Amino acid sequence: MFLRVLTLAGGLTGAAGLSQFPEFSQQYVQRLGGAVDELSRFVDEFDADAAGLGLSRAAALADLEAGSAMGSARAETMGRVIARHARLSQDLQALQAAGPFTRLHRAGHLGDSEIAARVWQSYRPALPLTFEGAVFAGAGFLAGVAVIGGLGGLARRLASQRKAAPAGRVA
Repeated sequence: MFLRVLTLAGGLTGAAGLSQFPEFSQQYVQRLGGAVDELSRFVDEFDADAAGLGLSRAAALADLEAGSAMGSARAETMGRVIARHARLSQDLQALQAAGPFTRLHRAGHLGDSEIAARVWQSYRPALPLTFEGAVFAGAGFLAGVAVIGGLGGLARRLASQRKAAPAGRVA
């Protein structure tokens, strides 16, 4: 009886947890879009400054790096900004048109730790009343039941092996 209650609790925990994925991923995509917009502004301004001096982006970064220590530090920072902008833009493109089921398949694009941390800071779990939420809740319930049921079966098997093992032999 205890194992059934524990299995049900595991299923409900899985359902509650996984049912939150559609909304979490939607909020992540919204924040990702905001981050890409802001980084685009910085990169566009840098590119405009470089073009105003007749330089390409790469040449402008090299010119900055060849300057003073501040210029070198700024070139390194700007290089990281440009690389992050490119990575986040690709993630946003992969996720923007994707629905919640496809987002699960593309979960690797939800991997920016800074954005994910900000989503978690403001995220409030809610009862999902959408089709997607129900499907994710059902999958989470089944996964929770399977995990707890599997652990319970393993525990029963180990307990029965201990009972079946002969008592310690005297040599």
